[in-house]
Amino acid sequence: MKIDPTTIRKDFPILNQRVNDEPLIYLDNAATTQKPISVLERVAAFYQHDNANVHRGVHTLANRATIAYENSRDTVKDFIHASKRQEVIFTKGTTQSLNWVAKGFASKILKPGDNIVVSPMEHHSNLVPWQQVAHETGANLVYLPMTKDGRIDLESFKHVLGPKDKLLAITHASNVLGTVNPIRKLADVMHQNKGYIVVDGAQAVPHMPVDVTDLNCDFYCFSGHKMLAPTGIGILYGKFDLLDQLTPQEFGGEMIQTVGDFQSTFADLPYRLEGGTPNISGAVGIKAAIDYLQSVGMTEIASYEKKLTDVVLPVLKTIPGIEVYGPDQRTAVFSFNITGIHPHDVATAFDMEGIAVRAGHHCAQPLMRHLGIDSSVRASFYFYNTPAEAKHFLETIPVVKEFFGNGLI
Repeated sequence: MKIDPTTIRKDFPILNQRVNDEPLIYLDNAATTQKPISVLERVAAFYQHDNANVHRGVHTLANRATIAYENSRDTVKDFIHASKRQEVIFTKGTTQSLNWVAKGFASKILKPGDNIVVSPMEHHSNLVPWQQVAHETGANLVYLPMTKDGRIDLESFKHVLGPKDKLLAITHASNVLGTVNPIRKLADVMHQNKGYIVVDGAQAVPHMPVDVTDLNCDFYCFSGHKMLAPTGIGILYGKFDLLDQLTPQEFGGEMIQTVGDFQSTFADLPYRLEGGTPNISGAVGIKAAIDYLQSVGMTEIASYEKKLTDVVLPVLKTIPGIEVYGPDQRTAVFSFNITGIHPHDVATAFDMEGIAVRAGHHCAQPLMRHLGIDSSVRASFYFYNTPAEAKHFLETIPVVKEFFGNGLI
């Protein structure tokens, strides 16, 4: 269906407020998205009617909670087109998912002299775990070549890849540049080299259709709170045979099969990796979020956000004194700097106009160094943002420049 943001916004009550006596324009969606009424009501209904611990309970509420929790797993499986429900593991978020792959899988297959390949555009969550694994295993951390406009140089990657390159950890979409990486092509190259690919999908899953089977990635990680769901819930997808090799990182209840006095055996997937009481309400919430996204349509969301990008980017790049980072083909994420004004001052000035943007290094300090800057302003859009909001954002930039006495740039 065609997206009507005016109608959609009625589902997001938080957007209907004033900030500093101005209508709120929320452009911090890369950090976290707002939640529709259907998600809020579904989580509340769980606590009001079905709250109990999952799995081994035999009473009615426990059965309801278990059914809701496992239905959520099935919904995620279908949403990302996983082959088996056992390939969907509930975690706290992208960060935990990536850490589990690093510690529970990569640390077992890497040996001294092997290479872990990353890109300069990685979020710290998809870099720091690999730094730690490299220290622990004796592997090397190697950075992919990147073009000046912030894309992976695929041909150079193919040329430099060697037998020591055992694992590629790569973002599907950059949280700073908006770059969408060619995951299937990268996966094919890695697999031809008998390597593995781990994908950070936090900035992709909310904004475009994702088919992990078609991407042929080995592991894929994402967070609920960036796709309308509550905080504290995320997904680790892995190919079954590889996920089955992943050593649990948390030990205790629910993940065991038998417990003896001195040793234990562990449950089958997926439960072996979900020790302790899980975030049941978060799982319920991510199902409700997926249901909402599917009612709108992921293809439609991607198309609508492209239209917003086509409105914002050409104008942003023509404003005097503005440096914009990233390629022309991108998600609706725009990182930029205004000459002579610190990003935090810019963000504060936007906030005075009711516009929520983010300023800082965006958990991507190596990328900041690569770009030759310390920080930037970031405006990130979602499908509930309107063209009028995009226009007002652009019109506010000269106001910000004038406020700081920078109007002649």
